[in-house]
Amino acid sequence: MEKNWITYLFGKWNTQTVVAIAIGAALFGVLMIYGSITVFTNTRLTTAMIVPVVVGALYGALPAAIALFFGNMFADLLAGWGFWIDWSIGNFFLGLFVGLLPLYGARVKDGIFKPLHAVIFGVIAVVGNALAFGVLTPIFTVLLYGGELTITFMQAFAAFASNSIVLIAAGIPVLFALAASYRRSSGLRKE
Repeated sequence: MEKNWITYLFGKWNTQTVVAIAIGAALFGVLMIYGSITVFTNTRLTTAMIVPVVVGALYGALPAAIALFFGNMFADLLAGWGFWIDWSIGNFFLGLFVGLLPLYGARVKDGIFKPLHAVIFGVIAVVGNALAFGVLTPIFTVLLYGGELTITFMQAFAAFASNSIVLIAAGIPVLFALAASYRRSSGLRKE
């Protein structure tokens, strides 16, 4: 039976999904601190951006979003920065966008990820990033903390640029590799 868009968005919830979210959140938090380089104050070019790609491709958009939300909180705790819920909310929405793969036909677990999917993924990753960190994070910074917008927008731009680079330069090859791996393991042929 063909899955509908709600199933792709929310994912299939079972023990495996919950464990994937927990591992994804922990890995995201650790990589945000120890698998990154600073590009601007409290903003990093990080390998953690691979987490929403993998969790989103294998478990759905909502599991990817939840992993990033709690992963950002864990990173804040691990680094001793305190909790910045505005950035956790931004990461939540970024995870939603990145995890939308099946909605446009990229079904990695079925071995399907084509060049057209890569282009769509790249566009959605950039647009989602811009909305998450260029719009939502600054809004929540002002609402929750009364923050000064100049530094917030500078941080948001640095996050947008660095996240986009990792999502496209590393995320797309990871998605092709995952799809190929699932195709080989199930004996599927490339369409």
